[in-house]
Amino acid sequence: MTNWIDTPDALHARLEAPHPVIGLDTEFIRERTYWPQLALVQIALSERSEDILLVDALAPGITEALAPLLADPAVLKIMHSPSEDLVAFRHACGTLPAPMFDTQAAAALCGFGAGLGYQKLVQAVTGVELEKGETRSDWLRRPLSPAQLDYAADDVRHLHALHRELLARLDAQGRSGWLAEDSTRQLANAANDEGDRWPHLAMRSAQFLDAAGQRRLLRLLRWREVQARSSDRPRSWILDNELAVMLARANPADEAAFRSQLDAAPKAPRGLRDALWQALSTPLEDEADAPLARGDDRDKKQLRAMQDAVAAIAAELDLPEGLLASRKLLEALQDGGGWNGALAGWRRGLLEPRLAPLLAG
Repeated sequence: MTNWIDTPDALHARLEAPHPVIGLDTEFIRERTYWPQLALVQIALSERSEDILLVDALAPGITEALAPLLADPAVLKIMHSPSEDLVAFRHACGTLPAPMFDTQAAAALCGFGAGLGYQKLVQAVTGVELEKGETRSDWLRRPLSPAQLDYAADDVRHLHALHRELLARLDAQGRSGWLAEDSTRQLANAANDEGDRWPHLAMRSAQFLDAAGQRRLLRLLRWREVQARSSDRPRSWILDNELAVMLARANPADEAAFRSQLDAAPKAPRGLRDALWQALSTPLEDEADAPLARGDDRDKKQLRAMQDAVAAIAAELDLPEGLLASRKLLEALQDGGGWNGALAGWRRGLLEPRLAPLLAG
């Protein structure tokens, strides 16, 4: 039995008793919008079926009623791979579910492997095989079908059991603090809603532009981000990557040349041409500080040695290599990025003694 909750009063009534640990998940749609459209919030107050709440996030007042629970520091929220859920909660409820226990991250730290899906983790820990039939459902429709309700309830039904088993393993291995540190950083990143300062670095094609072209691309991507957020439309609907790179590379001499190039592109946002030209032709205050996207010009021997060192440490600890340090993070170290972000804290303690000599060499 599950409980459908579609009024703030009904939600408050179920949350009157203290619950120090809850399971939490969401269903949302993000196909035609920039922001996730929060449709459903699943809450497991305990392991009992009657304590699974399916909360209609479309009902008036529900998101406001959820906010105190999400922000309550006395309530631990068990979630699985929550990065998208965090964005949905922050946008819809104005707050984040903290403190948080990520069962996917915990499983990786315990030796189950990186990126394990919820269904596979439930089967590995509890032996229960879950259905996958509603993964692409329309969660905005009402009423939801019985199959949707069952699927949604299953997404939180086993979170308490996963938490109990994974926490015991983390404690036994002395890694509970590692997970807490990663969760705190993930929540802090989610709370920082300013966007990526240097979005051009995430585009592989940026490395084939010269420095001036990369700065022009940065201008376009920053402009696109503002437009996508304000209009609540996907970034690619505003300006697709291919067109952004083409305009940055072409460097039109004047507005007439720009219009000609834009009109020749089949996916061009012609209704925004004036704003787009202004963005392309106006330097950013901080663009001189922008790091350049780099290709294959790094010290490959040094990078390979660093990757081998990470692999050796990962094998010793029975951890996924990517969990310790991805290639991207190692390249950032090569570029002088320092031991910050994901490489701070417990990772630095493990990696720096072996990587520092390689970086210095």
